[in-house]
Amino acid sequence: MAPRKKTYSQALEQLENIVHQIDTNELEIDELSEKIREANEWIAFCTEKLTKADKEIEKLLAEGQESEE
Repeated sequence: MAPRKKTYSQALEQLENIVHQIDTNELEIDELSEKIREANEWIAFCTEKLTKADKEIEKLLAEGQESEE
């Protein structure tokens, strides 16, 4: 499962590991559905981090433009 205490880089590393396992057929068929579920959780975690960062950057840029005016 995707713990919320991870950083974006750690989450991405976990996701890349799962993709590698799938690509190289390292997983048994019984493990495959669990790993895909876990990958979906990591994807959601990374998407949330990126969305928050994007909003924060937009806010900071807007504040910077307001202070220049």
